[in-house]
Amino acid sequence: MTTENTRTYDVVVIGAGPVGENVADRTVAAGLSTVIVESELIGGECSYWACEPSKALLRPALLRADAAKVPGLNPAVAGPLDTAAVLAHRDRMSADWNDDGQVDWLKGAGIDLVRGHGRLDGPRQVTVHTPDGEVLRLRAVHAVAVCTGTRAAFPPLPGLDTLRPWSSREATASQRVPGRLAILGAGVVAVEMATAYQALGSQVTLIAREPGLLTRMEPFAGELVAESLREAGAELCLNTTISTATREGGPDGEVHLTLSDGSRLVADELLLATGRAPRTDDLGLDTVGLTPGGWIATDDSFTATGVPGDWLYAVGDVNHRALLTHQGKYQARIAGAVIAARAQGEPLDTARWGRHTATADLEAVPQVVFTEPEIAAVGLTTEEAERTGRRVDVVDHEIGLLAGALQHRPDYRGTARVLIDPERRTVVGATFAGPGVGELLHSATVAITSEVTVDRLWHAVPPFPTISEVWLRLLETYRG
Repeated sequence: MTTENTRTYDVVVIGAGPVGENVADRTVAAGLSTVIVESELIGGECSYWACEPSKALLRPALLRADAAKVPGLNPAVAGPLDTAAVLAHRDRMSADWNDDGQVDWLKGAGIDLVRGHGRLDGPRQVTVHTPDGEVLRLRAVHAVAVCTGTRAAFPPLPGLDTLRPWSSREATASQRVPGRLAILGAGVVAVEMATAYQALGSQVTLIAREPGLLTRMEPFAGELVAESLREAGAELCLNTTISTATREGGPDGEVHLTLSDGSRLVADELLLATGRAPRTDDLGLDTVGLTPGGWIATDDSFTATGVPGDWLYAVGDVNHRALLTHQGKYQARIAGAVIAARAQGEPLDTARWGRHTATADLEAVPQVVFTEPEIAAVGLTTEEAERTGRRVDVVDHEIGLLAGALQHRPDYRGTARVLIDPERRTVVGATFAGPGVGELLHSATVAITSEVTVDRLWHAVPPFPTISEVWLRLLETYRG
């Protein structure tokens, strides 16, 4: 039996991933009644199919890679990984795909929850179809925040239904390790899953249309990852793509691939790591004048620019500004403050680096790629600077020359690069490639967002012997 009822809240949030949770947490803290709508697990993609499970799969592989090079440890880690233990750890880090803990957090924070599929139904209106057939109409007094994130975007291969390829969800949640895994893609998901599954015992073949890996980063980053994957036994097929793909012998049969260069290969599973698309195709965007299935454009306060009235917000991946969980949570903190300020009739602080403007989306987006070796980057790359006409000084240093790096592992290979604005003498970009460099990234992010000059950075003394001493070497190189 279908029933209808209407509820009114100050704020309605569609999507209960990390972004939606943070928007709701901020608005409730500001005294605004808030409801969050979710059709899947509370906690979203990051908790169950992305950040948490993928890093749980990768950590044993990266730790073994380091330990295998340390004198006194290498014989102890020479054997294969305990696959069952790694997968069990992945399951624990994904809460066994149970969101009871997240639901308890919502209750404790004072956030109402409605399970079901939410759709916009005109200005400030959201209709939710619940799993038990009920139809709820939610009215927002001040704001509706769309935090629905993204889904995997597959290339137009014929017969996808019968091919049944893996997306990132299947790759991070699989309960078995395929003997042969083919991966199409050259980005973060592709290289991280290639690293994890090759270490877990798969024979990985990575197929990339591009001539290299991680092509949006500095070239040396992708080159080091490609070299490491080859050394681990993976096969890389670059400058090519898949022309045809079929699964033969039933739903669990082999995947037969023909590449654009004419070569053929057979795999047990095929992972398509070819980008993301917004989850907006069945969101009712047409009821407020937007295009279903498209990204939702916003200004720097995350207010949707195509909808009048300053009531619709798009936060996180769905606005296509910076598709990273931590960046989405940053956006949520700002959007929550904007919604609260408008509800209370307060003026917005929209100055650069102001409380209600997302400057970091443009200036300092940090990202770590958990491959062997790790890649960490924030701010501009050399190519971006050239493309946008930004004048920068490029400073490089080999991390493996540092005593701290050699203490980390004797065969340390890695490169650090910073980009410096020669007029302001501030760091505007940094990329580190090497084991353990993810822990260097926040210092670079702080340097960029604080716009501290290299002359002041000279007085930030790194401890010896650590990898962070690379900052001193970069500054010495720059100061000449």
